[in-house]
Amino acid sequence: MSTTVLPPGVAAAAPMPDILPAVKPKTGFTGFLRRNPTIAIGGFLMLLMVFVAVFAPFLWTKDPTALAPALRTREPSAEWWFGTDMLGRDVYSRVLYGTRVSLTVGFSVAIFASLAGLTIGLISGFIRIADSIIMRVMDGMMSIPPILLAIALMALTRGSVGNVILAITIAEIPRVSRLVRGVVLSLREQPYVDAAVAAGTRTPVIILRHILPNTLAPLTVQATYICASAMITEAILSFIGAGTPPIIPSWGNIMAEGRALWQVKPYIVFFPAVFLSITVLAVNLLGDGLRDALDPRMAKRL
Repeated sequence: MSTTVLPPGVAAAAPMPDILPAVKPKTGFTGFLRRNPTIAIGGFLMLLMVFVAVFAPFLWTKDPTALAPALRTREPSAEWWFGTDMLGRDVYSRVLYGTRVSLTVGFSVAIFASLAGLTIGLISGFIRIADSIIMRVMDGMMSIPPILLAIALMALTRGSVGNVILAITIAEIPRVSRLVRGVVLSLREQPYVDAAVAAGTRTPVIILRHILPNTLAPLTVQATYICASAMITEAILSFIGAGTPPIIPSWGNIMAEGRALWQVKPYIVFFPAVFLSITVLAVNLLGDGLRDALDPRMAKRL
């Protein structure tokens, strides 16, 4: 083994470490949020809205349906935080209670449309005989704009939260079914599916064991967008008088009642519009964050 002889007066340099210390990746829930800030922001805003909806009676609110003609069209103040409408009702209380309606509609439509669309998409994508029939029906429904289809369905029933959920769910099912069908069409050509078929595995078992788990990630992302779309559609239906009854405080009803006084009392429309925008923004941020986190090609890594 040879040694290096240094000239006189030259000090030997400190040896460099052979291996640099490894950077410990952030793990756990905190690390996940740091890698996906959009999920953290959207989740925080959504939890805030859920908190408002659940604890609305305890957030210094009044009866949202109580009439007080002597107090109508009061400007926002220390007593009336969001002012009062043309019938003297507290806009602050009505906006907070309206959160319940929007979240109920959004979550319900997302769940029901996802379940129905998942079932239809699995059957259509894996069973070739049913594909042509089911997809032609879905194509016919998708040819009608969702808001027009929801208005037509609401015209056949009386206004209520349940009917609004049903109408918007029917309008959203074709989108989910086509998404799931597209995923299933690519999955059924995979080698492990061919191996399961060659081994004699029954079709329901193949769908539940091999196909269904791989459709949950894109379906979850799509469900968030359906939730946001459902809340906007509910507000539109209520705004034009085809949604929830006027007695129920919803953001669409509040904005519809305040549009006549928009130029002189804009706060009646402004506050429910801000709450609707924040809620939709929160859901969209969650959807974008989940898309990045669940897609390995777009996942953000430190």
